[in-house]
Amino acid sequence: MELERKSIQNHNDRLVGHHEKKYRQLASDVSNINSTLKKLIAFQIAIPSWALGTGGTRFGRFSIGGEPRTLEEKIEDVGLLHALNQSSGAISLHIPWDIPTNVKNIRNLAASHGLTFDAVNSNTFQDQSDQKLSYKFGSLQHVNKSVRKQAIRHNLEVIRHGQALGSTALTIWLSDGSCFPGQLNFRKAFQNTLESLEEIYSELPRNWKIYIEYKAFEPNFYSMTVGDWGQSYLYASKLGPKAYTLVDLGHHLPNANIEQIVSLLLMERKLGGFHFNDSKYGDDDLTVGSINPYQLFLIFNELVEGMDANKMNHAEALGWMIDASHNVKEPLEDLLQSVEAIKIAYAQALLVDRRALGAAQKSNDVVLAQEILQQAYRTDVRPLVAEARLKAGGALQPVILYRELRVREKLIKERGSQTTASGL
Repeated sequence: MELERKSIQNHNDRLVGHHEKKYRQLASDVSNINSTLKKLIAFQIAIPSWALGTGGTRFGRFSIGGEPRTLEEKIEDVGLLHALNQSSGAISLHIPWDIPTNVKNIRNLAASHGLTFDAVNSNTFQDQSDQKLSYKFGSLQHVNKSVRKQAIRHNLEVIRHGQALGSTALTIWLSDGSCFPGQLNFRKAFQNTLESLEEIYSELPRNWKIYIEYKAFEPNFYSMTVGDWGQSYLYASKLGPKAYTLVDLGHHLPNANIEQIVSLLLMERKLGGFHFNDSKYGDDDLTVGSINPYQLFLIFNELVEGMDANKMNHAEALGWMIDASHNVKEPLEDLLQSVEAIKIAYAQALLVDRRALGAAQKSNDVVLAQEILQQAYRTDVRPLVAEARLKAGGALQPVILYRELRVREKLIKERGSQTTASGL
């Protein structure tokens, strides 16, 4: 379904008076308000095609109904989100779940919703029904060269689909690893994986990037062949200038200092992108900002500082995407909440007094440094984020309007109550 522009306008007309009062009060305290608004408007977060249905766990999945059955319906759902928040202007596809049957029609449909195609994602962590060889004991690391070749061919196929759609990046996440001591020769597994990645890298189009995602555990629990940011960085460094590390916030062990990881990867110009979520234990992939919004702010603080130091365009230099699970939530509402949390943390980071913070750091004034960061974090930037959304043509309160329009009920009526989206 598509939102009528009039619905958003009527919604905003009811709320704009109250909003303007709160925004004026905040704007009087923000010296760089216009440049901050421009950055917020430009900042887009890609929506993964697999997040548009109900999430699940190893124990079960409970469909909400009205889930997108086809790639076309997934694009329509992301278009709906983008119409509401004007911050979800890209969709990230996962192959083989999202192979387009008519590329021209798919591109035209996406364009009609104001969407582009973000990084395409390969899948060698599952066996497909038409697959000859199994990935049970790994894919790009496998001891059997034929399995490795099969996984390489799949990644090259994903690149071809991405090229046709206008994507410019490939994300590789490997479940490869081992569950028991002695099962695997770590050195040979690394070398096999590197050789496989080198073959994929050699086929990258000229303007493409490859993102190497890491994860501390699961589905293998003794070792992961790309288990942390250091291993991912090592692969990316050996591959070349088009290879980067991808950080998924949920792919770390508890208490990992993600903001330090971000800072160092930016320093080395090897940070490629983000998968946003809010992990409490390690890849439970909860709604962004739902557990620890201060950590999200601290991560963005380092992102803004590092990107500015490298003179990078905030909106374009890195890949920004949500990768969260909403096992008990309405998925589109959850995605709206996640985008809002990301924009809030980004806005807060833009308000940090960099000059004062730098001076406090140089003088080892720990208390003042903390005060400067927390002053920005404790600032209620929601009116600022809403103003950016309003100027871009979105709704002042996207979740409220989504519910007022009874979108899920209409999707169920259109698609049925038993539909299940492809993906996790």
